[in-house]
Amino acid sequence: MKTPRYLVPNDYMADPSAHVFEGKIFIYPSHDWESGVAENDNGDHFNMRDYHVFSMEDAQAEAVDHGVALRLEDIPWAGRQLWDSDVAFKDGKYYLYFAMKDKNDIFRIGVAVSERPEGPFIPQAHPMQGSYSIDPCAFADDGAHYLYFGGIWGGQLQFYRDNMLLPPCDLPHFHETGLSAKVARLKDDMLEFAEHPREVLLLDEEGNPLKQGDTDRRFFEAAWVHKYNGKYYFSYSTGDTHLLCYAVGDSPYGPFTYQGVILTPVVGWTTHHSILEFNGKWFLFYHDTVPSGGKTWLRSMKMVELEYDEDGMIKTIAGQ
Repeated sequence: MKTPRYLVPNDYMADPSAHVFEGKIFIYPSHDWESGVAENDNGDHFNMRDYHVFSMEDAQAEAVDHGVALRLEDIPWAGRQLWDSDVAFKDGKYYLYFAMKDKNDIFRIGVAVSERPEGPFIPQAHPMQGSYSIDPCAFADDGAHYLYFGGIWGGQLQFYRDNMLLPPCDLPHFHETGLSAKVARLKDDMLEFAEHPREVLLLDEEGNPLKQGDTDRRFFEAAWVHKYNGKYYFSYSTGDTHLLCYAVGDSPYGPFTYQGVILTPVVGWTTHHSILEFNGKWFLFYHDTVPSGGKTWLRSMKMVELEYDEDGMIKTIAGQ
């Protein structure tokens, strides 16, 4: 299957995080709706209120909606905006990591737990201690679990230095090293960080850190990590230049060396994705805004087969 297809034609779902659980594909998207909030660079128009979970028996099957898995009003520390999420599995339980603004309008990462991949998920009373920004990505490797996160502009990553909210809360200058995602190993209980989050270092082909002004390659949001032929692939969105890019490293902590573009721009502002292997094939899950007529806050979930060349390079997919 190399032709992209929409997975949920009757609703607006975005930011799909896909995993294989119980022999099926499970997808955890954010849920867009017509909020009536004016579009702005802070992302206030993405005013999502709940999460649905979808499953697929195989890559050609219809996506089955398992209904609402978590509502904003069920989360004790909720402020507003249930943004993107991801799920990890350990010892018979599923852990949903989600980004949401607290009552002070600061993005934090929360955890909700279920005994089934489709939920419902029961939220913890408080966000993860020391968490901030958006776009959690849960990655399992050799018995350890890691959480990647971060996004600039509306994702608030520019507010932080060394994991602390510090003024002037601005982006680096164009000639300075760009902000990047954070990564931290999780505790055995999967509910908190086991260490202080570290910077995910992205390098160019000469081993130099990518600059903030290198907008076609620098990190903006939407971290995702997968493993292929023993290498760690860190993929991400460049945000305002609308590309999905990837870099490769030898450790889940990086550093990662930039390799190229996975997906060229699609219709719509944001590009947020996930990558998985299922029955010997690889797939890219992402979204665009074609069904809504280009409304950036009403996105529709898609999938397409992803391929590598003989050197392990991902073949670029044309946005369509």
